[in-house]
Amino acid sequence: MTALAFDPVIQRYLDHVRFEKRLSERTQTLYRADLCDLQIRAQAADVTLLAVQPAHVRRWVGALNSAGRNGRGIARVLSSWRGFYKWLGQQGAVTANPVIDVRAPKAAKPLPKALAVDSAVQLADYRCDDPTADPCLEARDRALVELLYGCGLRLSETLGLDTTPSKQARGWVDLEAGEVHVLGKGAKWRSVPVGEVALRALQTWLAARVGWLTTVDPPVTAIFVNRQGGRLTPQHTRVRLKQRGVLAGVSTPIHPHMLRHSFASHLLQSSGDLRAVQELLGHASISTTQIYTRLDFQHLARIYDQAHPKAKKSS
Repeated sequence: MTALAFDPVIQRYLDHVRFEKRLSERTQTLYRADLCDLQIRAQAADVTLLAVQPAHVRRWVGALNSAGRNGRGIARVLSSWRGFYKWLGQQGAVTANPVIDVRAPKAAKPLPKALAVDSAVQLADYRCDDPTADPCLEARDRALVELLYGCGLRLSETLGLDTTPSKQARGWVDLEAGEVHVLGKGAKWRSVPVGEVALRALQTWLAARVGWLTTVDPPVTAIFVNRQGGRLTPQHTRVRLKQRGVLAGVSTPIHPHMLRHSFASHLLQSSGDLRAVQELLGHASISTTQIYTRLDFQHLARIYDQAHPKAKKSS
């Protein structure tokens, strides 16, 4: 797949989502894979991309389903294809979107995986006591955890933060105001308050970060960098967070989005304010946020089962 030369019209669309829509690297990677699949299927059916019909798309959805792809995965592929043909329509290249009325097989929506409050605090409070450990690395990783869990940021939003606002910036932290400003999904800006602990962690990291940038020219604007002064990558961040979870003694494997889920779930448990959680997460629709009410109910059900005498099974 990686060796396939993209049809020029796909390449123009990928340039569009990269430079104009400014989607995250991970989203761009998924789009490339989905459109590569579309091109291969169109070639196998001996049809050009501009001549694809709904019947073709339905047949390909059936093939994906038969191959074991779940409904959620198929829905994501269709979303990529749908966005591609919508853009083609805007360019006047097609008269109708062949994906517009095609739907993926229904799949049960899994609940987001969130840490228990004690586990989240255990992770956030972890301090490396190894005297041989790099203090810069420790300061950076701690600041990452504080922003992901303390502010509920997406990984792409966190790694896209710069030290100062600019036309190219996808986000920055205002230490004086105690706020982080991020460009989220749908190219929408939002501001999220940063707690005192997270602010202190960020200040500690920014002071330590200078040691990694002494030989870097031109100056680096990214807040989260590696030892070479380059912007931290999502893959490296996932590895570091998983390792930190193990060192902190958290039994659940840690991944970045789990900290965002934990932020939302714990905030909703404490406040009960669904609208506020929606704003902080940057969800366009409150229905997306409502999934955390189901998670909160599960938490309450567990408390009931453990504490209420009528819930306990007789021995």
